[in-house]
Amino acid sequence: MAVDQLLKTPLNKTPLYQWHVDQNGRMVDFAGWSMPVQYSSIIDEHHQTRRSIGMFDVSHMGRLYFSGADVDKFLDRLTTRRVAGVQCGKIRYSLMTNDAGGILDDVLVYHLPDANGAPFHMMVVNASNRQKIVDWIGSNIGDSGIELEDRTSSTAMIAVQGPAANQAVAQLSETAPDSLAYYTGTTTNVCGAEAILTRTGYTGEDGCEIICEAEHAQKIWSDVFEIAQSVDGGASGLAARDTLRLEAGMPLYGHELSESINPAQTDLKFAIQMKDREFVGRSAILSARKDKTLPVRVGLKLEGRRAARQDCAVLIDDKKIGTVSSGTYSPTLETSISMAYVDPDKSEIGTEVIIDIRGKSHPATIVEVPFYKRT
Repeated sequence: MAVDQLLKTPLNKTPLYQWHVDQNGRMVDFAGWSMPVQYSSIIDEHHQTRRSIGMFDVSHMGRLYFSGADVDKFLDRLTTRRVAGVQCGKIRYSLMTNDAGGILDDVLVYHLPDANGAPFHMMVVNASNRQKIVDWIGSNIGDSGIELEDRTSSTAMIAVQGPAANQAVAQLSETAPDSLAYYTGTTTNVCGAEAILTRTGYTGEDGCEIICEAEHAQKIWSDVFEIAQSVDGGASGLAARDTLRLEAGMPLYGHELSESINPAQTDLKFAIQMKDREFVGRSAILSARKDKTLPVRVGLKLEGRRAARQDCAVLIDDKKIGTVSSGTYSPTLETSISMAYVDPDKSEIGTEVIIDIRGKSHPATIVEVPFYKRT
């Protein structure tokens, strides 16, 4: 056996790892975690989420808990969206940027009640950025008295998505997901175990997410899965999660977001609140908003089924005007779609372009994002 194989760090495993293996999940290395990319057909797993229920093990996502005085004010200085003073029960999608305005991660900041009704703050971050964000936050704590606890390994996170998702979870939870407004949550009991229940997701469908202690994950997952199967739903892997989020026009870190991209380029205006507040990267975002040469994020609809992948060139009259950030064949729309960053003066809806896919030209049109909206 080669030395590099002996020294290779073992992959992290979620509390549901063995279930995925037993269900013949195709396991892959994703950000240092052994995760199911698919169980059967990616298209079938995509459609079951759009039409009924798709279940996703997202326990690889980082879960960070905060304690101390004025946690909201502390986090407010590190996020592009206002956190200070946000009502208990709310969840905010935000970006975290460095001093130069580069995006460190996109995150969810939770201000929720615990089982006793006492408010607390937590944050969910991308698996690939967890340690970076832990270190970044740690470097900003100073003498603030804020304490950060990383509970990623001791907890699990399950996403239940689709038109029948909330009804399924309502049969097992003391709090019905439909009783929660979008991007709100609470602490409740699910399958008899204490859990955080939120009306959030990353698929473009309605649904909810459950965060629980690791030892309760198997029962919660199995009970929801049994109900899902009864309505032609089931487990979906990371591949379907990617096609779903792309149809919904949701950015993915490492593709539409990175430290080389400024929030001003992303068309995520709702997640950037500048008025009457200061935060790390604010000045750089202001400068970028005035720079009319920076590429901007757009949607592309291609002719045919062939998908344009990350780094494919976007051309007009043989001149490169941008680069594809991610793309896929859309099972819902039955055509190929992509997101890209292009020159702002070439970003108008309806602009016809050419995508260079491995040396072959493929016509495409700039279209509105999201590509898909649920009815």
